[in-house]
Amino acid sequence: MRIRLLGTGTPTPSLRRMSSGYVIETGNDVIVMDHGFGAHHRLLELGIPATKVTHLFFSHLHYDHCGDYGRLLLTRWDQGADRIPELKVFGPAPIAHITERLFGLDGVYNADLVARTSHGSSLDLFKARGGTLPRPRPAPEVTTLSPGDVIKGDGWTLETDQVNHFQPFLVTLGYRLTTPEGVFVYSGDSGPAESMHVLARDCDVLVHMCHYLSGTNYSPDFSHSCMGHMELAELARAARVKNLVLTHITEQFDRPGLRERVVADISRVYGGNIFFGEDLMEIPLKGPQNDRLL
Repeated sequence: MRIRLLGTGTPTPSLRRMSSGYVIETGNDVIVMDHGFGAHHRLLELGIPATKVTHLFFSHLHYDHCGDYGRLLLTRWDQGADRIPELKVFGPAPIAHITERLFGLDGVYNADLVARTSHGSSLDLFKARGGTLPRPRPAPEVTTLSPGDVIKGDGWTLETDQVNHFQPFLVTLGYRLTTPEGVFVYSGDSGPAESMHVLARDCDVLVHMCHYLSGTNYSPDFSHSCMGHMELAELARAARVKNLVLTHITEQFDRPGLRERVVADISRVYGGNIFFGEDLMEIPLKGPQNDRLL
């Protein structure tokens, strides 16, 4: 299993941190979790074309977690012609409605799709890429997830549960991906939640929102829906997480000195490996290795 970070930022515009996105390669599958604005550019930087992505999971439907949905699906459809299976898309409601409003017959991209499935220029290119006429429209296989659902893939299992983030307006899910190589857990966006203790228990890698310096929250709603650094330390300790990855990093502490302070604070509570997430970072499943000094 190979784990890489596409976007470790927030809705705040940044040239350094794209919005949320993660990619996990396991067996023959390439699984993307969340795909916010800029995450697709990072996917290309890693050398992973859209046509290689097999599964797309959304934790929730804030725009910084789904803004590049259209880019991934349309690029994959266009470049793949009809030579690859349809993208398998999973997420909480209203993911099916959003998909229809983007790619359906009356959707945002309908005029483009009519042109590309009708005009001779596009049809000739489609055939040159290996497609057979008539050219079909994209038809992703969309599954609406609810807390407690379990998805089984080719040698992997994904468990879901609800976490704390912007209820009742959004359903937000955390994910536990179990493979023969190990266990990867992703919080989506979440404040403190008992469900995350269950999802993260004894996992190899936990990628979790670390949104603010504990003690600086400005309302009960904020501290319920977003995670402070010391609350995250307590979760990682209690769940016996082996490798903790901080993500959804805000500009509040994304500065020299403060980054080190956050890691030092967390390490006083949690004794495992700590990764201060950066775009394009690869997370070793078994933790960092001490190489010989050359």
